[in-house]
Amino acid sequence: MDWSPDREALRGRVAVVAGATRGAGRGIAAALGEAGATVICTGRTSSTKRIPSDYQRAETIEETAELVTRLGGTGFAVPVDHLDPAQVRALAERVRRDHGHIDVLVNDLWGGELLKGGPPQWNTPLWELDLDDGLRMLRLAIDSHLITSHHLLPLLIVKPGGLLVEVTDGTADHNASRYRISVFYDLAKTAVNRLAFSQGHELSPHAATAVALTPGWLRSEMMLDNYGVSEENWHDALAPDRAGGRPTAPPDFALSESPRYVGRAVAALASDTDRARWNGTSVSSGHLARMYGFTDLDGSRPDIWRFNEEIDGGGSAANPDDFR
Repeated sequence: MDWSPDREALRGRVAVVAGATRGAGRGIAAALGEAGATVICTGRTSSTKRIPSDYQRAETIEETAELVTRLGGTGFAVPVDHLDPAQVRALAERVRRDHGHIDVLVNDLWGGELLKGGPPQWNTPLWELDLDDGLRMLRLAIDSHLITSHHLLPLLIVKPGGLLVEVTDGTADHNASRYRISVFYDLAKTAVNRLAFSQGHELSPHAATAVALTPGWLRSEMMLDNYGVSEENWHDALAPDRAGGRPTAPPDFALSESPRYVGRAVAALASDTDRARWNGTSVSSGHLARMYGFTDLDGSRPDIWRFNEEIDGGGSAANPDDFR
């Protein structure tokens, strides 16, 4: 598909991507950068300041900021633990001093992948789960978003037209009728959709918009590591191994998407002068790709949520190629 980003679409706009270290957050920061935005990239894993993280991984916010700049934007890295109100307040004061306002705020704060466990641990009853781990998951998924919005939304409403994006897993419609992994995970991902709705109600009088956004099957750094591939050769996870055995990944991994795809969804929303039509809604990267026409890095438009809906509806013979 013939599409390329508009390198000037967000020139002069200021964005804060909270949770920009890796995964969707890095992809969103990068896509805002390729549209020319100034992007403040926050997170806990930094090359300049040690903040304890729930993941012991090598990616840093400085790398994300450098990527933003390399793609044509202006990237800044600010180490922040978004569960610490004092640190988020200091971030807000810095942004106000340096930029005066925010045009886009992205709450991509998470950190619960290890706490939710893998498939063998899913569907475990609440009373058999570790309570401390479950409550930590809720803190990471919900409290961090509330703390961040509390301190940064005043900067978003300085000028009309601000955009708040709450990143979650699954649309409100999808999650409403499906149990998601565990009580704690289910509550976390459902609550973030509701946060977009409620904050949209409060932002509307200020001519600002809030949207809940879910990627599809995200090829995050952690997901790629899980399948033993990189972004450059991710298709190899769908091929039989050298001994002729089963592929590493299931067939619908063919509908996975790079983190840049959901990033381009955010950039498209931010570029839309009529974005208020989305206020309080819950959407997916695949749906917005159909609406706005952007593509993933490989030129495709994967939509695993639409594929899953068809499978759930009895279309078990659905061809993944028809959803990319």
